[in-house]
Amino acid sequence: MRTLKERAFSYKKRMIFLLLSAVLIGLSIVGQAYFLVKIVDGVFLQGKSFEEVLVDLLWLLLCLCARSLFIYLSRRSGLKLATKVKSEYRGEFLKKYASLSFLASKQGQSGRKISVVTDAIDEIDGYFSQYIPQLMQTAFVPILILVVVASQHLNSGLIMLVTAPFIPLFMIIVGLQTRDKSEEQVEKLASFSGRFLDSLQGLTTLKLFGRANQQKQTILKSSLGFRDATMAILKVAFTQTFMLEIISMLSIGIIALELVIQIIIYDQLTFFTGFFVMILVPEFYSSLKELGSAFHNGRSSIGAAKKVDEELAREEETVTWGDAPLVKKMTPPKLELRQLSYSYGEEKFQLESINTEVSPYSKIAIVGPSGSGKTTLLQLIAGLIRPTNGQVMVDGKPLSEYEEKSWFNQLSYISQNPYLFSGTIAENIAIEGGRSFTQDELGRAIERAGLSGMIRNLKDGAHTLIGEGGRGLSGGEKQRVALARAFLKEPSVILFDEPTNGLDLETERLLQRSIQQLSKQATIITVAHRLYTIKDADQILFMKEGQLKAVGSHDDLYDRVAEYREMVTVQRGESAS
Repeated sequence: MRTLKERAFSYKKRMIFLLLSAVLIGLSIVGQAYFLVKIVDGVFLQGKSFEEVLVDLLWLLLCLCARSLFIYLSRRSGLKLATKVKSEYRGEFLKKYASLSFLASKQGQSGRKISVVTDAIDEIDGYFSQYIPQLMQTAFVPILILVVVASQHLNSGLIMLVTAPFIPLFMIIVGLQTRDKSEEQVEKLASFSGRFLDSLQGLTTLKLFGRANQQKQTILKSSLGFRDATMAILKVAFTQTFMLEIISMLSIGIIALELVIQIIIYDQLTFFTGFFVMILVPEFYSSLKELGSAFHNGRSSIGAAKKVDEELAREEETVTWGDAPLVKKMTPPKLELRQLSYSYGEEKFQLESINTEVSPYSKIAIVGPSGSGKTTLLQLIAGLIRPTNGQVMVDGKPLSEYEEKSWFNQLSYISQNPYLFSGTIAENIAIEGGRSFTQDELGRAIERAGLSGMIRNLKDGAHTLIGEGGRGLSGGEKQRVALARAFLKEPSVILFDEPTNGLDLETERLLQRSIQQLSKQATIITVAHRLYTIKDADQILFMKEGQLKAVGSHDDLYDRVAEYREMVTVQRGESAS
């Protein structure tokens, strides 16, 4: 990982511009002081008229404008540098997250990741927009002022030289505290963001189970922790500002006393020289104080950058997919489940030694009581979770040896609640990356998924905007959008996790017709619960308590498996009633 300093100096042109701006700012400060003293000395001591000092006034105005312009350009350049570096960081995060396997991408809190990508990276801004430009100015301006003052009055120069080191020394002491407290603040913000987003996403569940108030207290405690960390940083910042002001005022006071003694008592200095020095001295200390404030922001940025770099370097997942490509063929692959097992942990649900084969173009139904492991088995076949033991074999080769992308390219997984993004319906259907689709292809997918009637009734058709999570569409319409994705993608294997659960019968029949069409070009594996959705299956896997109890057709299982027969009888009874 590159440090913030290395990232800053990688933009050489901007750094040269900042240095050049610092030189011009320093010259304009000296010029401003010179012409101001010259005008005051000429008018009040030499009795010059307005016309006689007009040229000096114009030069003073030019110096003031130049100083303002170069300070503005310096800060603007620093802001642009900050924007580029933050964009660089966010690009690295997006690249990292996009390259993660599906298993790795599910790890950690979404809120925490968002906090790091947004808030923590924004904290880096101060290093480039304030600290670096001010560092460049302080590297030249105080030295120039010190040289000019020493050339006019050596004693004042020596006092400045002796007192000046106290400011950076104090900055270093305070900076070390700031860095640690900044890291603590970023950590507490990330923790707070993670808990807050989790609570928002599960607010309905929390209310239903009477845990809303308890969770509120947890969030309050996390919020107060973040507040305390922020206030600790502000305390350090205010202490630093106060101490820098004291050092500066004492130093300026000592120099002023020395000048007054030289001018009034010993009569060794002219008014012009004394006034010129007294105008430049505050500029000298002001530049050092501004570096102190910028240094505080810089240390905070370094603390945030450390957190960001840790997140970038953190290993999300040790188990990876293989590198063997799975070439998409006209015929779907043959699937085998060999001693397939999965455990959610000790004394928790376990899927035990599943063995079966799935032939190309077959229609498989996975049935069983709630909690029997149907969805877990489907996710194992999809590669969304890794088996504890055993293998999912694809064309005689373990699924883990294939590239994740090549497997997902020929797979569609349609859950009970498919996720739709904020955007148009067409964008949500044509979501597959790496491919572009024609309007005709999109239209055919919409037609085959049974969406055409709904689309025709919309003012903007397929380009109608929907909200995040599919807001604006019913459950059945969201399922049909998911089916349209499958028709457009033309996968070899399609997995359905109870896609018709909770839908009315008319919508369910419409979806079943679409599924029948999909089965002509792919292997269909469905977790089902209604009788008429499984009767036509080529093979039914009957699950109970994490075990595969029986495999066969509907009639076969009905005749020889009492538990399956009981389940079917109960459903028929419910239907009859």
